[in-house]
Amino acid sequence: MAKLCPSAQPGMDQCRVLGVVRHDARRGRWSYAESAARGDTGCARDGRAAQTTEVFRLAATCAEHRCPHFDGADCQLATRIVNMLPAAVDSLPPCLIRKECRWYTQEGDAACRRCPAITTRDLRSVQITRGKSQDWM
Repeated sequence: MAKLCPSAQPGMDQCRVLGVVRHDARRGRWSYAESAARGDTGCARDGRAAQTTEVFRLAATCAEHRCPHFDGADCQLATRIVNMLPAAVDSLPPCLIRKECRWYTQEGDAACRRCPAITTRDLRSVQITRGKSQDWM
């Protein structure tokens, strides 16, 4: 069974909404969706067109070898998140994809406890996502 990436981009295979980004939080946080929805819909925010990743946290089929974070066996983004970030929550949050999630399969509960603090396009997390100052995710 294909693993799912919990930090996907619009247009990826089987893209779906994992949660909704809350911009009122001090740091980019998001709320988990209660049911699956396609992640390729248009968005508006503050009266302007918004990138889908500004509004939604997306999940999709892991791109594996087409992704710069995949080393052939593991997602190095998940490893960096677990090693570099403190837990954001004390208990596992509700999640639609946990059974199929690459991060959970690879890093276990530690990834899930950090996941609510991750947004796909958060310029403050560039060092974590790439290990250098480039914005990819």
